[in-house]
Amino acid sequence: MNEAKRLEFAVGVDDAGVMFSEGRAQLDPPVAWTPEHLLLGALARCALSSLRFHARRAGARMQGRATASGAVTRRVSDGRFAFVEEHVALDVAIDPQPDADALVKLLMKAERDCYVGASLTVAPGYVWRVNGREGETASPADLLAARPPDA
Repeated sequence: MNEAKRLEFAVGVDDAGVMFSEGRAQLDPPVAWTPEHLLLGALARCALSSLRFHARRAGARMQGRATASGAVTRRVSDGRFAFVEEHVALDVAIDPQPDADALVKLLMKAERDCYVGASLTVAPGYVWRVNGREGETASPADLLAARPPDA
């Protein structure tokens, strides 16, 4: 069996909260940007990146935006404060428009391969709006459930 591809990342944070990574530009978020906000931003950005990657592999272009929200409270399981829910809403345009089955598969891959979301203890909920169509505003699981049995 081939060894899995391994991606490694490193981030430093100084006493003032300025972040830097692997020789890249620094990020100096305002004080209002808490670590929780940064995690949700990473989740939204990762979901977009994952969809863009899979759309490109399918021969399509993708552009869009995302929002993420979440709740932190004491977990029932261990009494520790943690994210107990996360939600990501994506509004994207995919060109050319995939057929219904291909779209479901594409969205499922995007959710599966967002490694930020996959790393969280509680799986994020995703809501998709594709090419402005309200009928396609659903998670891939909802889209699959709504299909006729012989589709």
